[in-house]
Amino acid sequence: MQKDELWSGGPVVLQSDNVFKLGSDSVLLADFVRELRVERALDLGCGCGVIAISLAYQKDITMDALDISEAAADLTRRNVALNGLDGRVTVTCGDLRRHRELFQAGAYDLVVTNPPYFPGGSGKSAKTEAIALARDERECTLADIVEAAAYLTRWGGSFALVYRPERLSELFCTMTAAGIEPKRLRMVQYKAYSAPNMVLVEGRRGGRPGLKIEPPLIMAYLNGTDSKEIKRIYHRK
Repeated sequence: MQKDELWSGGPVVLQSDNVFKLGSDSVLLADFVRELRVERALDLGCGCGVIAISLAYQKDITMDALDISEAAADLTRRNVALNGLDGRVTVTCGDLRRHRELFQAGAYDLVVTNPPYFPGGSGKSAKTEAIALARDERECTLADIVEAAAYLTRWGGSFALVYRPERLSELFCTMTAAGIEPKRLRMVQYKAYSAPNMVLVEGRRGGRPGLKIEPPLIMAYLNGTDSKEIKRIYHRK
């Protein structure tokens, strides 16, 4: 079992080889929604709990976290306890496709997810079943996730996720069909001249058409050192 800090003096997370590990995508997504006015939020597919813990650590917010993997749910519970957040983050092991049985309709101001990036059968998976669940759509599709978000988010509430640029058109079409209007988009690039390798998207349930495209998030300067914004997100001097 490996223990890591999200940033110096910040939340601590245990990581396991049987659960999808901490990555920059979850940290960047938590920062992307950090300024939203939210009292109650849900993390679909929580993994080791990075998003839920990061948000609860920095905001006065009540979080629910859901994962289909018992190993992931147990690890998130351990990480919640490790950071003294037991009273503010509740973890459920369950299938998001059964969201109507697990949670109340329209209960959340924000639903957030770092979902599987790759379609099932694409060949872009992992060697272990547990990690593969988090990488490709073998247990839930993009449509399943958006359907759950549309049911669970209150009218006017937000759905936010980190995703792959090559699936952006599919994502927008799926969100709009479910009644979630894409409202904010930010590309993530390693360097200024690099092609985007991630997208951060916020949609509004029942929102009017109108998409705000924010300046790209550049992770590193041309010399390879952390950008000013990455230093801010990771609380680095």
